[in-house]
Amino acid sequence: MSTAPWLIVGLGNPGPAYAGNRHNVGFMVADALAGRVGGRFKSHKTRAEVVEGRLDVPGPSGAGTRVVLAKPRSFMNVSGGPVAGLRDFYKVPLDRIIVVHDELDIPYGSIRLKRGGGDNGHNGLRSVTKSLGDRDYLRIRFGVGRPPGRMDPADFVLRDFSATERKDLDVHVERAADAVEALIGAGLADAQNAFHGAQSL
Repeated sequence: MSTAPWLIVGLGNPGPAYAGNRHNVGFMVADALAGRVGGRFKSHKTRAEVVEGRLDVPGPSGAGTRVVLAKPRSFMNVSGGPVAGLRDFYKVPLDRIIVVHDELDIPYGSIRLKRGGGDNGHNGLRSVTKSLGDRDYLRIRFGVGRPPGRMDPADFVLRDFSATERKDLDVHVERAADAVEALIGAGLADAQNAFHGAQSL
């Protein structure tokens, strides 16, 4: 049984100007998990904000699973440096790294879990994969949907969620946090079965 913690990284851009952006939903999920462990983010030397604590997760891992929650202080496109720094500092194996990020190719509010794969044009994932030297880390993909009309996807993800989306955003963020717990507690296959069949609101 590994004694290493799970490293859960929410991707986003630092600073209040970006806080409500679709691109920052990873930060929102990290904040929700921090609430569950009862911790507050503090500055860490790896250029990230970090909360260390224990999550009560379902399944074999059980109560009190050690986790490190992180939000890189670098901008999204260079998130990988802080993630690799955290991996090295906490000695976390690749199979215990979970990255939470926004995903354009999934309908708003849908949650999908996977291991590995490409970055699908997501610059944060590209940076993480390059810095880790491996793409087979776990991902929680939070659907933000496609941009309307001919809007540039880069502009779309840097806009805040719409008023309609914000009505149930908190519910979807909590579901994504539930998905993290299920992934840790029950494993990828069982967590996929639980969340991939669930209909978004």
